Amino acid sequence: MDTSTLRHQDINHVWHPFTPMQEYATEETPIIVSGDGFELIDSDGQRYLDGISALWCNVHGFRVPAIDDAIRDQLDRVGHSTLLGLSNEPAIRLAKELVDRTPEGLNRVFYSDSGATSVEAALKIAYQYHAQKPGGPERRDLFISVAGAYHGDTIGSVSLGAMNLFHATYRDLLFNKLTVPSPVAFRLPVGHSRESYLEHCFAELERTIVENHARVAAFVIEPLVQGAAGILVHPPGYLKRVRELTADYDIPLIADEVAVGFGRTGTMFACEQENVTPDLMCLAKGLTGGYLPVAATLATDAIFEAFLDVPWAGKTFYHGHTFTGNPLGCAAALASLDLFDTNDVLGNIRSNATRLSTRLTGFAARCSSVGEIRHKGIMAGIELVKDAESLEPFTADRRIGHKVTLAARCRGVIVRPLGDTIVLMPAPAMPGELVERLCDNVFDAIENVLSEER
Repeated sequence: MDTSTLRHQDINHVWHPFTPMQEYATEETPIIVSGDGFELIDSDGQRYLDGISALWCNVHGFRVPAIDDAIRDQLDRVGHSTLLGLSNEPAIRLAKELVDRTPEGLNRVFYSDSGATSVEAALKIAYQYHAQKPGGPERRDLFISVAGAYHGDTIGSVSLGAMNLFHATYRDLLFNKLTVPSPVAFRLPVGHSRESYLEHCFAELERTIVENHARVAAFVIEPLVQGAAGILVHPPGYLKRVRELTADYDIPLIADEVAVGFGRTGTMFACEQENVTPDLMCLAKGLTGGYLPVAATLATDAIFEAFLDVPWAGKTFYHGHTFTGNPLGCAAALASLDLFDTNDVLGNIRSNATRLSTRLTGFAARCSSVGEIRHKGIMAGIELVKDAESLEPFTADRRIGHKVTLAARCRGVIVRPLGDTIVLMPAPAMPGELVERLCDNVFDAIENVLSEER
């Protein structure tokens, strides 16, 4: 089908997520028809380096032979069967692999199909756990999350969220939660220095837990980096302190590693960097190498055992999805995990993290509109501001971030901003020379847009 016909049908029939559709209809957005390595190819044959790894999920690139072959092999066996009362070989093998690779103690794997549903399952598990745990039941009806949190778009995960732009519309549908300040010292409240504000964040964390612990069902956190909030990087020790306090007060810790897992912060899982084992861990995005929608919620034995009893006791976890443990997706995930080992993907991440750090530091030194660069592993956010000294932002109607996206696209690179924060998210296996190309073109796009805006 030719591009004109595809575009007409796209505009008239496809409702795109997180997309202002009125404006989208006026832009000639690329229509992707294939991929090759770490590039996407549109219906006109134009190639684009994927700078956001297919919305933070692609790991090894596109058309990866080992993953393609694993899916084809599984297709010759069975494409899908239910996990409700049955099992399948790829789901079993993947569960064992995840148990072996995640922090010690996470021994039970509950499958779903997206990051949001993995968090939704964790919320319900934590809530039901307190009603059934030894020494219970306890009624715990509050969750704690971090300001600026984003945990997905189902109602439970939105309830945890703290991004007004995304969530304000649905406020009357949501359950109550408690929020602790994000430990990020960027635009500081009046009267605070960087040091005093971080001290305040740690103090508020402790106060909130101590004062409310009897009602708190779980503490939910994106470990080390809050992704959709603008790549907000937490200070060393914060995650560990959350774990200490939640353990002291028998509050399950839910680690949402949907965005930060599978190497993006520099280790396979972000929790490893502070030797933290959560009670529940949520995985998705990179789990299948970015191929198919499979997610997992991992739990400790202590959590799992609260759901064990005779069937008529009613302690079963009555929650699930049609495509839970999909064999094709699990086969892709197994192949992806194997590639982490055979291709030393974590070593590549470490090398590219250093490369990104050097390039970002150099760019910040020469660009007067960089308010802050936030960087952890291969996750990077460049926040652009009208005035770097006062940190005055550009007004929303100027759409600086979106203009950078369009300028980067003209240079053969796909990026997607978070407001006026330009996100660089190379795939974990992307070669270093392509990371250099990504930086060259995105930095050039930023400078071009800023020069035209002045």
